[in-house]
Amino acid sequence: MANDLQRGLSNRHIQLIAIGGAIGTGLFLGSGQTIALTGPSIIITYLIIGAILFLFMRGLGELLLSNTKYKSFVDIANDNLGNYAGFLIGWTYWMSWITSAMSDLTAMGTYVSYWFPQIPNWLTVLLIVLILMIFNMFGASLFGEIEFWFSMIKVITIIALIVVGLIFIFMGFQGSHGKATFTNLWSNGVFPNGMTGFLMSFQMAVYSFIGIELIGVTAGETKDPEKSIPKAINSVPIRILLFYVGSLVVIMSMTPWDKISSDSSPYVQVFSLIGIPFAAGVINFVVLTAAASATNSGIFSDSRMLYGLAKDKQAPPVMGKTNKKGVPHIAMFISTSILIVAALLNFIFPNAMAVFVFITTLSTVLYLLVWVLIILSYIKYAFKNKKKRKQNTFKLKGGYISGIVVLLFFLFIFVLLCFSEETRGAVMFFPLWLIATGLMYWRYVHMTKEDRAKAKEEPQ
Repeated sequence: MANDLQRGLSNRHIQLIAIGGAIGTGLFLGSGQTIALTGPSIIITYLIIGAILFLFMRGLGELLLSNTKYKSFVDIANDNLGNYAGFLIGWTYWMSWITSAMSDLTAMGTYVSYWFPQIPNWLTVLLIVLILMIFNMFGASLFGEIEFWFSMIKVITIIALIVVGLIFIFMGFQGSHGKATFTNLWSNGVFPNGMTGFLMSFQMAVYSFIGIELIGVTAGETKDPEKSIPKAINSVPIRILLFYVGSLVVIMSMTPWDKISSDSSPYVQVFSLIGIPFAAGVINFVVLTAAASATNSGIFSDSRMLYGLAKDKQAPPVMGKTNKKGVPHIAMFISTSILIVAALLNFIFPNAMAVFVFITTLSTVLYLLVWVLIILSYIKYAFKNKKKRKQNTFKLKGGYISGIVVLLFFLFIFVLLCFSEETRGAVMFFPLWLIATGLMYWRYVHMTKEDRAKAKEEPQ
């Protein structure tokens, strides 16, 4: 039986995984709510977040390429911040994907019921989990291929919206809400709810970028990391400008921002506005694939996280076993089995969406902790290796100073989460997670010491 991961992800896979990681269901569904709260200034929000996350990804990329033996950012945190940080980031990332995947699975049940209302949500969730688990058993290359096509669907949808929208704008299309024109971006106010609305949009918009760090999990299975990782990270600004800024500019030019409903996807509204009768069905299919993509990434990420933790003796050793395809199958089976709880909850509580909205906000808080630990690792690495960094072919300009800027921004987002009623509850659970992981770490350290003592007592 194999004991190592296999490098089955090609450059093509990495590029589309990177794109898919930056385009989540938050963009397709949540952007309506952010537009209603913030108006056209949401474009500024995405530009600022995009710039910060580009710096963040440059730092992560530099860390990954500074030592090609790194399989994920668990190894990075272990080396730079100590074993507890590696333990914390690994288990936090695992829990982040578990919670967000459960939420996405519940949403997928709703999407499928759009076409097949007779199928109960719990059955849809169960079938999707089993299908994705089977796919992930066949190695990283199949995972990469699935993510490639999931990402292509999202990319094609957004590009189609931008192209068709621009045509209608330049033609001066007259819709039910007036003429399609770029002046709609500022004619009804750029900051309709003042600075308060603008600042609160940050904590909502950040959720759209969850998954952007996925490259840090695929590093151990990338065929040519020195080439693929820099290329994927350097394309982040273009992706932000095209997929986020470009699509939102077109949406708010096609129809005034104050006419966009916060209760439905603005993509559906715009496609309907230009006379596409099956717009709702198209977007329903797109968000279904986006949610499936997120769940698929969660299964992949969680299995690799448990594998890495097991290799570092921070999880049960059985998690470190792989099958002939290089898949940590036991870790994947355990993570996927937990996701079946989503099917059980949908069976017990048919209207469980409200519960999963809370779980999603908790997931956002946990992701922020992961991002903070990654950038702290970078700051320490850059500060201690000032001379060595000069030889790095791929690096974050500004070094640890840029890292501190990124860290302060993440802390700013965390503070904003405390001021929102919808997210404050999740923040209150955050200390409990730190206590739980602290106790888990103490237990593993204690067990490791006992194992070492037994090994010394045993006759050689």
